[in-house]
Formats: sequence, structure tokens, C-alpha cells
Amino acid sequence: MNLPTWITVSRSLFIPPILYGLSQPTIAARWVVVVLFLIGAGTDWVDGYLARKLNQVTDLGKFLDPLVDKLLVLAPLLALVEQQQIPAWGVFLILARELTIAGWRVNPKLSGQSTISGANLWGKLKTVSQIVAIALLIAPLPASWHLVAIGAFWVSVAMTLISGAIYLLPQPTPPPSTAAQ
Repeated sequence: MNLPTWITVSRSLFIPPILYGLSQPTIAARWVVVVLFLIGAGTDWVDGYLARKLNQVTDLGKFLDPLVDKLLVLAPLLALVEQQQIPAWGVFLILARELTIAGWRVNPKLSGQSTISGANLWGKLKTVSQIVAIALLIAPLPASWHLVAIGAFWVSVAMTLISGAIYLLPQPTPPPSTAAQ
């Protein structure tokens, strides 16, 4: 395994302390969880940057990166469902999209691709919207921020569904070259 892949795998190490911190009903624990979550989420950018910069993009990395992203996102969302901060059906929509696209990406018969594909722009925007929503939901903000945090959650659900639909829609094929042969 190369350095970017190790960084990807290390992101999963943030999940247990995030879940533990979310089970603690203190303001300090919530702020610690926000920081841990944002650092963990930030490693997503770091591993992608290093993989491209060091020319170490691999199929293993393209497989593990979105998988670990999903775990890092779904773990706190499930804890927030347990705490009744967000509805389970919203998280179910996110989970259903993530499982569908994960299966689609790694099954060449379904996607018509010969290799594992990386995330497209919509997938990256979806991930950013999820990170923002989760950070706002975890942070012990004043009650006046509740509507903003819930709004961010529903925006992330919408972005998740839109990005999934875009991923599944057939992509237009470029017209044949008209260059002289």
C-alpha cells in the first residue's frame, strides 16, 4: 500500500472516537467530535491530492476512498438518528444511494466500465454538503442554529440523491472524430 492509501485507511480510525464522543452528553465532547470529524474528513482531500501529485492513483485507493468516506459519514449520522436529531428515513436515503453507487462503480457489467471509477464532481459536492451538515449537527450551537443545521442536512440528502441520479444516467458519447484518416 502506498502513502495515499494508508492515509485513506487511517481515516477509518477517527470513527470510534467520534462515536464515543457523540455518546457523551457534554458540550466539550461535542466540540472534540466536531474537530475529529473535520480532521478525518480533511484527510479525504489530502489522500486524493497526494495520490495525484505522487502519481499513485490505484484501483485499491479508488475503491477504499469512497468506502471509508461512507463509513465516516454514516457513523455520525446513525448516532444522530439514535439521538433523535435527524429522521432515520433521511439517513436511509443517503445509505440507499451510497450502496447503489458503490455496487454500480465496482461492477463493470452494470456500469459499462472496465475499471473502478473515481468520484465525479457531483459526488465531491455531495460529500462536501454531507460534511458541512454533519459538522453543524454535531456542534453544540445555540438553538437559533437548529434550523440551519437541519436545512444543511436536507440539502445534503438532496445532493446525495441528485449526484446518484447523475451517476446512474447514461453519459453522452462523444461524436466520432471527423479528422482526416
